[in-house]
Amino acid sequence: MSTQAGAEKHSVTMPAETSEGVRSRVGARGFSAYVADAVARQLERDALDDLLAEMTAEHGPVDEAEVAAIMSRLTA
Repeated sequence: MSTQAGAEKHSVTMPAETSEGVRSRVGARGFSAYVADAVARQLERDALDDLLAEMTAEHGPVDEAEVAAIMSRLTA
């Protein structure tokens, strides 16, 4: 079995219920792509968390009243 250029093969362990959920959604042939996409999304979220932590360290915590006021203007 060959892998895509630039791709690496890994062995991962996950709960059987999770594996079954993936297979029921995408079938056996789509399993790797589904997991790779999920990991990529998690990496994006981790990067956003890092950015938010940096911004909080630099500018202080978010003012919840200001956020509420902005959201109110956006939904009006």
